[in-house]
Amino acid sequence: MNLARYSIERPTTSWILLFILLIGGFIALQSLGRLEDPEFTIKQALVITPYPGASAQQVEEEVTVPLENALQELEYIDHITSTSMPGQSQIMVEVKDTYRSHQIPQIWDELRRKVNDQSRNLPPGAGPVMVKDDFSDVFGVLLALTGDGYDLPALKDHAKYLRRELALVPGVAKVIISGMQQEQVVAEVSRARLANLGIPPQRIYELLATQNTVSNAGRVRLGDHAVRFETSGEFTSVEQLSTLIISNPGAREQIYLGDVATIYRQLQPIPTHVLRFNEQPSLWVGVSFARNVNVVEVGAALNQRLAELEANTPVGMQLNIIYNQPEEVDRSVSGFLLNLAQAVVIVIVALLLTMGLRSGFLIGFVLLLTVLGTFIFMYLLGINLHRVSLGALIIALGMLVDNAIVITEGMLVGVQRGQSRLRAAQHVLRQNAWPLLGATVIAILAFAPIGLSKDATGEFAGSLFWVLLLSLGLSWFTALMLIPFLGDRLFRKGIKTAASDAELYGNRIYRGYRSLLAFALRFRVGTMVLMTGLLVFALLGFTQVKQSFFPSSNTPAFYVDLWYPQGTDIRATASDSAKAEQWLLQQPEVTQVASTVGQGAPRFTLPYIVEMQHENYAQLIVRTTTPDVLPNLIARTQQQLTAHHPDARMQLRRMEIGPPVKAAVEVRFSGSDPDVLRQLSLQAQAIFRADPGLNLIRDNWRERSKVLRPQFNESHARRVGITKQDIDDLILANFQGKRVGVYRDGTNLLPIVVRAPEEERVYLEQWQDIQVYSPALNRYIPMAQVIDSMPLAWEEQIIHRRDRKRTLAVMADAYPMHEETPAQMFARVRADIEAIALPPGYEMQWGGEYEASSKAKNALFASIPLGYLAMFIITVLLFSSVRKAVVIWTTVPLSIIGVTLGLLLTNQAFSFMALLGILSLTGMLIKNGIVLLEQVNTEERSGKSGYQALVDAAVSRVRPVMMAAVTTIVGMIPLLFDEFFASMAVTIMFGLGFATLLTLIVVPVMYSLILRQRPPKESE
Repeated sequence: MNLARYSIERPTTSWILLFILLIGGFIALQSLGRLEDPEFTIKQALVITPYPGASAQQVEEEVTVPLENALQELEYIDHITSTSMPGQSQIMVEVKDTYRSHQIPQIWDELRRKVNDQSRNLPPGAGPVMVKDDFSDVFGVLLALTGDGYDLPALKDHAKYLRRELALVPGVAKVIISGMQQEQVVAEVSRARLANLGIPPQRIYELLATQNTVSNAGRVRLGDHAVRFETSGEFTSVEQLSTLIISNPGAREQIYLGDVATIYRQLQPIPTHVLRFNEQPSLWVGVSFARNVNVVEVGAALNQRLAELEANTPVGMQLNIIYNQPEEVDRSVSGFLLNLAQAVVIVIVALLLTMGLRSGFLIGFVLLLTVLGTFIFMYLLGINLHRVSLGALIIALGMLVDNAIVITEGMLVGVQRGQSRLRAAQHVLRQNAWPLLGATVIAILAFAPIGLSKDATGEFAGSLFWVLLLSLGLSWFTALMLIPFLGDRLFRKGIKTAASDAELYGNRIYRGYRSLLAFALRFRVGTMVLMTGLLVFALLGFTQVKQSFFPSSNTPAFYVDLWYPQGTDIRATASDSAKAEQWLLQQPEVTQVASTVGQGAPRFTLPYIVEMQHENYAQLIVRTTTPDVLPNLIARTQQQLTAHHPDARMQLRRMEIGPPVKAAVEVRFSGSDPDVLRQLSLQAQAIFRADPGLNLIRDNWRERSKVLRPQFNESHARRVGITKQDIDDLILANFQGKRVGVYRDGTNLLPIVVRAPEEERVYLEQWQDIQVYSPALNRYIPMAQVIDSMPLAWEEQIIHRRDRKRTLAVMADAYPMHEETPAQMFARVRADIEAIALPPGYEMQWGGEYEASSKAKNALFASIPLGYLAMFIITVLLFSSVRKAVVIWTTVPLSIIGVTLGLLLTNQAFSFMALLGILSLTGMLIKNGIVLLEQVNTEERSGKSGYQALVDAAVSRVRPVMMAAVTTIVGMIPLLFDEFFASMAVTIMFGLGFATLLTLIVVPVMYSLILRQRPPKESE
């Protein structure tokens, strides 16, 4: 079909298409889902198995290893990492990056079956096994509930009410409460009174365990009715426990539990997770959103519901915002939409200034329609608005006008040559439609490695490819359909006809370019030698360019991670971290500080690393007034913590963009002997400490911790009828409290804990005086009769494994606000670390940012050869010539010259996004080269000699090529101020600026060399 004739002679169709793109695009823009960052699946599940009383080594050997062996049989598994610690096993299962989000639920089901099958073989006392497959849930709204004068149980009641109400808001997927402390019923039993009465403690344990259990007494038929038996005796209040009769069987007198015990209700004295907000104890309420919703709209509905619930909030309670994703998304997306609008305006202004008012308006208006049309297809395909998709549109802007510029320029030149508007449009479409389609496909294929990349980074940035595919494909269609239609109306009057091509291309710019091109063609070899020399210098200079993975976020917040010596009690961790929190709140730049002790916060943003349970760990989430104050504040915080918290190892870091890593530099040693692993760790840490840029040097096994080992005298114990279990129960009841039963309080199940009263609790120094009941003697005897000694020893409290091998990781981070990138520091220490002599059977692997970056780039590079091969084949097919394809592709490596210059001048790092910028450059270069060589073919078909056709074609393509470059470069300006896209913007701007010279000079020179088109002798 002749699209030019159809669009001009069927204006109704063209107008309908125009208004569909215009109005439909605005409607689609309002309907698109909005996110801060693109969704990517965190393919991790956590398998937690309690094993109370077991050492870390026992947990490893009896629980972790059997479960790991079972899990390793799953074909989906990429890595299995585990942490064995006293009383608990934690296994992190990571699925291969090739699996996507829709496959993950089925994988977790299979994982659960494997775990359940293996759990039957675990030792007595181990379990139950818990599989947390919602580990990757993101709670984009994180609220802190505080209340002056309220205790945690009171906060818990209101938090549960909020959870129930907020879960009903449309678009909300899940609501959780973090920081709830377990309540318990405590029975402080006097051992002295029990001894006087001759009642063994085991009797109290058994009565409390059995009296309040729910048991089935069956039913009976009474007439036509089935009547259930329900025996009384269950406790309906804590006070009722005092009436429990504990007398020995057959005793004449009745003795009640209240006679020997004080019974009350309290929170567990040793918390598992402590949360604070601005120094106040708090509970955190996390809200996650359903998939593919407009987060901003759901956030507005959430705020409205919270405002409605405010009347039911007890006086004195406050709901504070820790993180509000809808607000961040609104700010981020609004900022990007503003950047997009600015870029569109900048491009249109550039077109108006350089192409003339009519041509500039025509191209700019079609550009606007193309962008709006892209929103329609994004809506239909479920692609949300976020940092990457909007950035892709800005990146595409320059390329979106390429097709329109070529068609508009060709149509305008045809009218200037005296052709009718219809004929000019038909001629330019007949000449350029298929070459432009091929060039557009090549530009799209340049980004295919991103869409085909199978790792998490590819999933994160994959929408870049799909948005470019939609927008560039649509730009080709609108250029062919709407440019002739609108050009027919704009070019009716006022177009000056030129007498000849010399008049068309006779101004100073064209004359200057013709002279420069003639000079380059006269010294073809010298020109290419010069370019080769520049390329060599660029490659050498590239070694001085900083390397990085992903930049930090511009959110005005940072994290303070505090690690205390292994074995530190969680209450000591909470107390010391509270002092750091107090100091931070006194700083004028700080608006709020949220603290989590014992484990990380709920995942409130995708790149957040959730730390597992560790009593010696605390994290402060510090919010500031603006991002600009972060460098100075982080540096001051580092100095303050170093001076006043000497026991804490600290890590200060900004919020991240993209897949996160635990440490900037990390090396892993694997082997069987913990002592050998620690020796290797010491060597690696010494190398890290010698580097001036590395900080927070640590290993993940941390310090060995203290353990008391009562020496049980089995022969003495047997004579008096005492078992090891009796001793363990006694020590537990004396120092912490022994759980013996469950008290039911509505929906809450509270453990019943028995322990000695404070006045009878024997301190550790007097352990010999603890009284233990002897069934054989029917009386209490000192524990010293069955325990010879209680020495203090050291033990491995954390044993890490990776892929079923004991693995110790040595980690280091950069000093806060350090100028160097992790890649630079890694390069300095790499050789020394790899020179460490490894004993037989031991292995070394690199982790950290190097591993994450290498993994992402390898996944990308795996698909680059196939993409480039397809691009080269298309180039060959377009011209039916391998030599012409080689001419165009010669410019691709030379673009590194401009890239290196730009990165060095702006001091930008070569990041993953800069790599994507180079891919886009490839597409732009090939596209410009195709358009130029197609014009050479057209000139040759008109009867011109090879050399003259080459020069005339190059001159006629000066304006389209330069305009494509100018519009792309100026369209990148808004991205220079966004940390995520800055390195990509610099890469494209400088690379394309130099690439324009390559297209206009190097392509004709290489064409002349390879196809042997020498200048006429009279012109030499």
